[in-house]
Amino acid sequence: MKTTRLEIPVGGATLSADVTGEGTPVVLLHAGVGDSRMWDPVVERLGDRYRLIRYDVRGYGGSPAPTEPFSKLADLIAVLDHFGLNRAHLVGCSMGGATAMDCAIAHPDRVATLTLLAPGLSGYDWPDDPEDEKAMAALENQDLEAIAAFVLEIWGRGGTDPQTDAIVRQQARDSARAWLTEDLEQSEPSALDRLGEIGQPTIVAVGDLDHRAISDIATLLTERIPNIRRVDVSGVDHFFPLRAPDLTSELIAEQVARAG
Repeated sequence: MKTTRLEIPVGGATLSADVTGEGTPVVLLHAGVGDSRMWDPVVERLGDRYRLIRYDVRGYGGSPAPTEPFSKLADLIAVLDHFGLNRAHLVGCSMGGATAMDCAIAHPDRVATLTLLAPGLSGYDWPDDPEDEKAMAALENQDLEAIAAFVLEIWGRGGTDPQTDAIVRQQARDSARAWLTEDLEQSEPSALDRLGEIGQPTIVAVGDLDHRAISDIATLLTERIPNIRRVDVSGVDHFFPLRAPDLTSELIAEQVARAG
């Protein structure tokens, strides 16, 4: 199982990416509280079956922090173009799920299927949460350890595996650096009122230990996206690919088969 690491040019910047395997292209889009390493267990399971492409969003993982306004959707299209992919299966966790849906609406011909794990949603009105004040204070103080603790407390409630817990903590610290430059990110048009335009086969999977807003988003998607199936999972939090790699791999394989 060969993995190739590379830098993908996007405007005046670069994205750190890697490609594993051959065959049907599947693009893995990471969460805002992690980076592309959250897909390691899935790549281990599917790298000999598909062409798995994953990259770090600007400021995350190995991708340099942005120095100019940018669009996550435009960067995704640049990645598809870089690999000469007219069409690919998109798998997105949290922030990555929102980007995947934005792409399916804006560029439906580029998306074969959507697999959405604990997804975010462009245009969703996030509920007020007193816990967010702790995160904002830690962010203002650039206290990466406090931010990591907050992420584990709110988003990592399923942390019973010390090894996975350590990965989550490291990714949370790294992700905090990206949050310090999030004012450079260009917001995408709201997808909330355009979900009915998504015609691709779609799966949305949510863990019962995740934030209540994620379940609310999953309900909205289930009600408004025509060709969708919802999967509810016990004992899983926001770090879906790390907590449930076997199920995640099975869902991706199901989607590829549905489109094939």
